[in-house]
Amino acid sequence: MNNLEPFTQTKLYNLDSYLNELIKLYKKNIYPNKILLSGQKGIGKSTLALHFINYVLTLDEEYKYDIQNFNINIDSPEFKTIKNKSNTNLLIVDAIDDKKIIDINQIRELIINLNKSSFNNKPRFVLIDNIELLNKNSINALLKILEEPNENIYFILIHNNRKILSTLLSRCINFKINLSNKEYLQISNQLLNNDINNIISSDLINYYFTPGEIYQLFKFSSQNNFDLSNIKLKNFLKILIEDGHYKKNNFINDMMYNFIEFYFRKLNLSFSNIVYEKYSYFVKKIFDTKTFNLDKESLFMEFNEEILND
Repeated sequence: MNNLEPFTQTKLYNLDSYLNELIKLYKKNIYPNKILLSGQKGIGKSTLALHFINYVLTLDEEYKYDIQNFNINIDSPEFKTIKNKSNTNLLIVDAIDDKKIIDINQIRELIINLNKSSFNNKPRFVLIDNIELLNKNSINALLKILEEPNENIYFILIHNNRKILSTLLSRCINFKINLSNKEYLQISNQLLNNDINNIISSDLINYYFTPGEIYQLFKFSSQNNFDLSNIKLKNFLKILIEDGHYKKNNFINDMMYNFIEFYFRKLNLSFSNIVYEKYSYFVKKIFDTKTFNLDKESLFMEFNEEILND
């Protein structure tokens, strides 16, 4: 199984048309200094950004980016320093560890680094992942440097299709990244070096899951010695809830709402009025829990009792 961390991905899967578009803009000297890469989480936006950055930074190097095959040269010094996050021409901002926000101190540190002199004449990139995690104070601080960026500095903001302030959106050119369900599965097969149907049961595959989510699902199952090749979604949900995996694993915690809604879709909306009422009840409860930050555990336990044990 491949490592899916964007900084280790030397191969770009199914996003070549988007990379070609960015390269074309750069070659014509019309590449914007503030762009937003928008799309579903796990689709490969950060990997796309890092491939473009590697292309630009290796233009005058011996180990250039392989644009014909959309591959990063592993012998590239730029790749090696980007991989270990020590490249002086790439500044990275993301939520630290398990924090749920990107706080203002991180943006202040970014501003200090941007005001320092560069060690070379190459472009400098700022990659901000998960921008929906920026709070109001950090966004206001970021807006100041976005409005008047220093020369030869380019911002790439990764947006996971969640609500962000319009003031931030209005200052960036938005590139929307979309893939078909067929492409999701193709990428997943390539990342897992296998036919996904051999390792994850058809009952468990949600065709709206991104390659990143499928990878994380398989990684979770490997770490916990779960065989997903034959398991039913109902049984999998019972395990996740009754064993409290959503409390121990951030991916499972983030995906539980999706799993529950997926379970109802699998039942098919031609079910009885009673089941439909339960479906409507839990959809509303999910919405309220998300909106008002209510207790997840009570929702999951009620769903297990009322639906999975029915």
